Amino acid sequence: MLKNNSHVDLEEIENLTIGHYEENAESFRIGTKDHDVSQNIAAFLGALPKGKQLDILDFGCGPGRDLNVFKQMGHRPTGLDGSKEFCKMTQKLSKFPILHQKFLHLELEDNSFDGVFANASLFHVPSLELSRVLKEIHSALRKGGILFSSNPRGCTEGWQGQRYGHYMEFEESEIYLKKNGFKILYHYYRPSGKPRELQPWLAIVSQRQE
Repeated sequence: MLKNNSHVDLEEIENLTIGHYEENAESFRIGTKDHDVSQNIAAFLGALPKGKQLDILDFGCGPGRDLNVFKQMGHRPTGLDGSKEFCKMTQKLSKFPILHQKFLHLELEDNSFDGVFANASLFHVPSLELSRVLKEIHSALRKGGILFSSNPRGCTEGWQGQRYGHYMEFEESEIYLKKNGFKILYHYYRPSGKPRELQPWLAIVSQRQE
């Protein structure tokens, strides 16, 4: 858990976590390139307008796997990641717009995106900063915009090796989302078709409220 609210703690959390991905960028790319997240992409796009080219922010885009899918589907994706290595990898895939921004130091334009796809990323935001980050995402979404989040679930916060994680069950996630301007449309657990104890991932589709 965070020992206190100091700026130093938050900087350390972010820098060490990003450092882990910088040092392991290629092995992460290889290890995740064939992950099937089609259920998540379908849930996200299913809540957005049909027959329209969408402006999508891939929040924590990593090496660009999902950005490529969104582009192939005819949308306008923008990547965001705190890792320089991941940003370079994403640029090699295609000339995606890419924002090299840390989650705790976002500089997003208001009303810029129809949807924000945060697949396996928001759990790296410490509880102390999660409300602020969600408010910034809310502002970056257009009216009625969709936030998709998928995170490993649990009831703990702290370090796992060199990565910091804040793990929540649905009830706690719902509290954060509602108090920061989001209405939950639905949620589900992954992988599908397994008993709950074998579904470590929680996915939530929520909508910006005015």
